Amino acid sequence: MVSVQDDAAPMTTAGPTSFTEGYRAPLAAAAAYAERWFEGLADRPIPPSLDIDQVKERLGRELPDLETDATEVVDLLIEAAEPGVMAMQSPRFFGWVIGGTYPAALAADWVVSTWDQNAGMRLVTPGVNAAEEIAGSWLVDLLGFPAESLVGFSTGATTANTAGLAAGRTAVLERVGWDVGRDGLQGAPRLRVFAGAERHASVDLALRYLGLGVPELIPVDDQGRIQVDRLADALADLDGPAIVCLQAGSIHAGSFDDFARAIPLAHDAGAWVHIDGAFGLWAAASPRHRALMEGAEQADSWATDAHKTLNVPYDCGIAIVADGRAMVGALGLHAEYLPGAGGGVDPHEISLEMSRRARGVPVWAALRALGRQGVERLIDGLGEQATALADGLSALPGVRVINDVVYTQVCVTFDAPASPAFVAAALNADGGVLAFPSRWRGQDVLRFSVSDWATDAQAVDATVTAVRRALAV
Repeated sequence: MVSVQDDAAPMTTAGPTSFTEGYRAPLAAAAAYAERWFEGLADRPIPPSLDIDQVKERLGRELPDLETDATEVVDLLIEAAEPGVMAMQSPRFFGWVIGGTYPAALAADWVVSTWDQNAGMRLVTPGVNAAEEIAGSWLVDLLGFPAESLVGFSTGATTANTAGLAAGRTAVLERVGWDVGRDGLQGAPRLRVFAGAERHASVDLALRYLGLGVPELIPVDDQGRIQVDRLADALADLDGPAIVCLQAGSIHAGSFDDFARAIPLAHDAGAWVHIDGAFGLWAAASPRHRALMEGAEQADSWATDAHKTLNVPYDCGIAIVADGRAMVGALGLHAEYLPGAGGGVDPHEISLEMSRRARGVPVWAALRALGRQGVERLIDGLGEQATALADGLSALPGVRVINDVVYTQVCVTFDAPASPAFVAAALNADGGVLAFPSRWRGQDVLRFSVSDWATDAQAVDATVTAVRRALAV
């Protein structure tokens, strides 16, 4: 028998009285708060009102000795951190290419967290993997890509680009007799990578992860599209393995490379073609915008973000590779303790993580809720609002839209004394609209990225009014 001194402090616990009881109250608090958040989202200021140090003070910097009731923890998190939360789901958030949260996708994401499945092995977690595999087949069909393509769900466009480029690295080195999985890159034949001068930085980061260095840059036209003739010149003396990176939806102009010309050219030179389409890839699912993606189905790999155009919660990148063997060869792993894939391909063999949440389930939910026509309306609606926003802004005195608005991006500049930085600061101070300044083709610009399914004509009108008000300051 263990004795306890009389002056010893009694043990306290905030644990639940039963397994089910432990979840009921904190989940109810979170659900009730979610409703309040969405009810006020359209009217709340977009920027956070507290900085990170202020939020840390409110949360409490010291780890307490005693346990805290779970519902109290949820309440504390909400009260302390909400002033530091940016309303990225606002229909007037244009700061980056970030979608809102489609209702079915958010609810499915809650279910995914409730089930808490490690979705890396398909036979172990058949429920979530069935949904993910169906979502992958729907995506390939919607985008018009080869039906046999493998679809891997990753954290975002950077890791999706990494997965697609890893497959390309494996494939092109294998063609010249080099097994990069076995022998690494030291001593391997030189692998040249070509990309447009206005490629997204995530492509460079993915190449760095893969040990391939900085790409050889090909000049682009005034809208950021790769100059195919200059690409042809670069490939003319190619005598070894190569990867060509193309782009669907440039970050400033929203432009699309000429896939119909560039891809056959690259393939004739023996190169693997990868398309970074973080938000632009979805244009292929819309008859109205499909011409932007003409020829893209001939590529070897593609990358996109579902939390951009499809509006699923963070995080959900998607890597698609036409040659599944190359994808598994680059990313696959077998261990004695892991069960087999049962005739399919395990998710951990086509993504960068062995263990991961079932992030493809919200994609299934969004696609199932929208259907083919709903996806088309979503994409077309974003394009329509971008065009309306461009029209409204260009009608303001001293405001110039400087890109061809072909998809969802609008870049503007201002006559002096106004400037993109000044207008962005005024919008931020006002709180109702958020857009960030950037620099494109040698000039300062203010970039509006239309990505939220809830951005409508009213949101566009409010945005134009806010810019007019900012210019009057």
